[in-house]
Amino acid sequence: MNEKLLKQLSNYTVLYAEDDSGIRKNINELLSMLFKEVYLAVDGEEAYEKYISLKPDLVITDIKMPRLNGIDLAKKIRHVDDQAQIIVITAHTEVDFMLEAIELFLVRYIVKPITEPKLLDALEKFLDSKEKVNRKEIADGWFYDYLKKAICHNETLYELTKKEARFLEILLSKNSIISYEEIERELWGDEYMSLNALRLMIKNLRKKLPEGVLKNIQGVGYKM
Repeated sequence: MNEKLLKQLSNYTVLYAEDDSGIRKNINELLSMLFKEVYLAVDGEEAYEKYISLKPDLVITDIKMPRLNGIDLAKKIRHVDDQAQIIVITAHTEVDFMLEAIELFLVRYIVKPITEPKLLDALEKFLDSKEKVNRKEIADGWFYDYLKKAICHNETLYELTKKEARFLEILLSKNSIISYEEIERELWGDEYMSLNALRLMIKNLRKKLPEGVLKNIQGVGYKM
């Protein structure tokens, strides 16, 4: 099994919904070897409740389940989270269901029987989708990775401190100036922010960013 795949999946949680206890047990054993945490549900309603309370990174669901089928589960999740990553398991005969599934922008659907190669192929697609969601371009060829809290450039990874990551995330979300007052409130909290401490953080952060990306607005704050 691909070591890189194993390492990447170990950062994520998954919710698996399946009413057949035998299949659920077998797939759970495989998922438990791959993911940080596996949550199980025996029907669509339980799966939806667990999705709302546990917020897993990925949902894998069978289509035919009691109380709420897999397609209706996916629709319900989509109403509250349009970025949800969902894989649906289907039989060859469930064509009508799959016509509905096309509109749900699923990561992938797996046709039964579920085999390890089929599952791993779908999980690779999940990682590709998740990486796109977790990354934001800050300059040509430069990205911020929200999951890794790091700047990525080609094969180089510049890890950020907690304050550096928070500072950059605020800038990326606002797309405008972050004031000195906001920096002190958001990064230092109840602690006092000295000018030297701020300058040191900015100096270290600039070493990890492409030149000219972070600009100081004199007397106001910073912007990208």
